[in-house]
Amino acid sequence: MLLAGGTDIFPAYVQKNLPKPVLDVSQIEEMRGIVRGESGWRIGGATTWTEIARAELPPAFAGLQQAARQIGARQVQNRGTIAGNLCNASPAADGVPPLLTLDAQVELSSQAGQRRLPLADFITGYRRTARREDEILTAIHVPQQAAQGTASFVKLGARSHLVISIVMVAVRLERAEDGAITTARIAVGAAADRARRLTALEADVIGKAVENASAAISPQHLSPLAPIDDVRATAAYRRDAAITLLRDALNRAERG
Repeated sequence: MLLAGGTDIFPAYVQKNLPKPVLDVSQIEEMRGIVRGESGWRIGGATTWTEIARAELPPAFAGLQQAARQIGARQVQNRGTIAGNLCNASPAADGVPPLLTLDAQVELSSQAGQRRLPLADFITGYRRTARREDEILTAIHVPQQAAQGTASFVKLGARSHLVISIVMVAVRLERAEDGAITTARIAVGAAADRARRLTALEADVIGKAVENASAAISPQHLSPLAPIDDVRATAAYRRDAAITLLRDALNRAERG
């Protein structure tokens, strides 16, 4: 059992025996830190949310950094890692929507070598990923062309910290000098079996000013989502909230 921060594993095994031996990868230096290279940015899989929140990064990473400040509480942010958030594959994993807006890829390493997958292909369903048993998620890569523009992250929960999201939205925008949107990445979490990009909405906002794009959001744009009724909210509430959060996230991304 791979362990980095342990913030998902420990709560899952309170008063239970661990089913297999534990391999702690948290202190592998090659899996720590954030580095900019010629092709883009590399975030080590064992990098903590506190490290991400405090890093000096371009405005396009603002959504990821805002998510980092809302995951768990300070103690969880100090221990929890970005790879753990992805490998746990919860539909409400706060790190996934902003990484989708950054066109992120995951780096998977084993004795056989390394491979990369788009994050959208890595998480395959509810708590399911494409990681093989012999692989470790060693890093997340953000291509240089995706590290452009401004971004935001908006989360709805019963309180601001130590809460599972009812619904969350991440947005990244690139705009022309006249303010018209030239590139849009928009993702919603906690409203399907995994976080989803709203590609139809992304296409519809191109060429519009942000205020016009916000006004154009409709329930039809939510077709990739499949929210459920649970103890935190009904499916109908999640859909209504998603539209409100989408408008809020677009406006916040415009402000940078």
